[in-house]
Amino acid sequence: MSDPKRLHPIAAIINMLRQLKELIVPILFITIFGGRGNEGLFYFIAVGGGLGLVLLSGFLSWYRFTYRVEEGELRIEHGLFVRKKRYIPFERIQSIDVSEGILQRPFGLVKVKVETAGGARTEDAEAVLTAIRKEEANHIHELLVSVKNSQLGNESSEEEVPIRESIIYKLSPGDLLLLASTSGGVGVVISAVIAFFFQFEEIIPYEKLYNEVEHFIANGIFFISIVVFLGFLVAWVISVIMTMLKYANFTLKKVDQDLIITRGLLEKRQITIPLKRIQAIRISENILRQPLGMASVYVESAGGSALNEEGSKVLVLPLIKKQQIAKTLEPFLEGYPFRTQLNKLPSRAFSRYLIKGVVLVIPIVIVVSYLFRPWGYASSLLILPSVIWSALKFKDAGWALEKDSLTLRYRTLVKSTVLMRREKVQSLTARKSFFQNKKRLATIEAVVKSGHSGSGGCVNDLEDKDVEVIYHWFSRDVHH
Repeated sequence: MSDPKRLHPIAAIINMLRQLKELIVPILFITIFGGRGNEGLFYFIAVGGGLGLVLLSGFLSWYRFTYRVEEGELRIEHGLFVRKKRYIPFERIQSIDVSEGILQRPFGLVKVKVETAGGARTEDAEAVLTAIRKEEANHIHELLVSVKNSQLGNESSEEEVPIRESIIYKLSPGDLLLLASTSGGVGVVISAVIAFFFQFEEIIPYEKLYNEVEHFIANGIFFISIVVFLGFLVAWVISVIMTMLKYANFTLKKVDQDLIITRGLLEKRQITIPLKRIQAIRISENILRQPLGMASVYVESAGGSALNEEGSKVLVLPLIKKQQIAKTLEPFLEGYPFRTQLNKLPSRAFSRYLIKGVVLVIPIVIVVSYLFRPWGYASSLLILPSVIWSALKFKDAGWALEKDSLTLRYRTLVKSTVLMRREKVQSLTARKSFFQNKKRLATIEAVVKSGHSGSGGCVNDLEDKDVEVIYHWFSRDVHH
């Protein structure tokens, strides 16, 4: 019987910081607008008391958390007032993700996230060891590997089974810069900044500020345009830096029956994806990378949880030439039709794509033209890009069917190609509307298990007879 172990004391600080992060806005509000005199003193005492409770809670959470490996299980006990026990058998553990954060690295520690078979259904199915020694993390991983080997029938062999490891892909510095430059992170940065400032809408006199700069806006359009441009430029630079830090040293390798990803500069992460849990392959081409012939590849996994959807859609090839995807992944991911030729949509479906695209824009044009005439009439120019986008959606859509696999391709903002094995498809829906029926068209949608819900692909306006073929391909397998 092994003795219970506590996490490294740095875990107490991490707990405190996590709770402070959730309270930062009310603390700032009370600090700035806490009043004056005796009333102000009361507010500051309240803030100090709250901070003291956070510090105490973080310490007690660390002190009451213990773990041990015993009888083929990872056993965890935690809870401030109600003692909770969680015993996780190693045979139920699907993967172990290891990361080194800024706080863990100086002490030679790692964060270990254990994902179980029930992780996609409940938020309590995962165990997180916030700060443990690397040697302890390696020991847990070795135990997991030995259990997997036993399940494969290797326990009868007296010789130690060698670990088979193959490096599949490494992200070069040039591709890292291109990845960061063409990512959509700039929108995330701008949204985060806007959201941050609007947390203080009761504090910052936005209306007064607007009135002060209204004259500037009216008489300094050129100046305002430069400021907006510089703002977007700064957001783009921040996005590039964040992406490069996140994906630096990205390496994908296959170790026995797992795909293992290591990445990150400030926070080093190791993500494990069991091959048997892969549900589909998704190839994504955004509008900046597509003209360069570049794409990103994700695997849809049965992993993840209610609180960790990231574990269900994992980026395995951040940036790669599209024609190199098959050569890179075929030797390691068997059964997926990377080289298949897709069937296009019938030409009579084009009018439906065109109408749906234009119908969304016309109401906007009418409203803007009426409210801001005569300059609002320029909004009619939006019709042209909507027509072009509708044509692209029609051109890119397609499907392919092989003996044991289905491929669907469609476009929203990103062009997506989804490769699915028949045994992994959980549901397949064929439907047609009244107008589709008149044109002998139909829609097909396939869903695979992915994280807490599901994922897959949907293509509109295929030949109705092709949809029947796909549906028969799937339903025959279900019934047999």
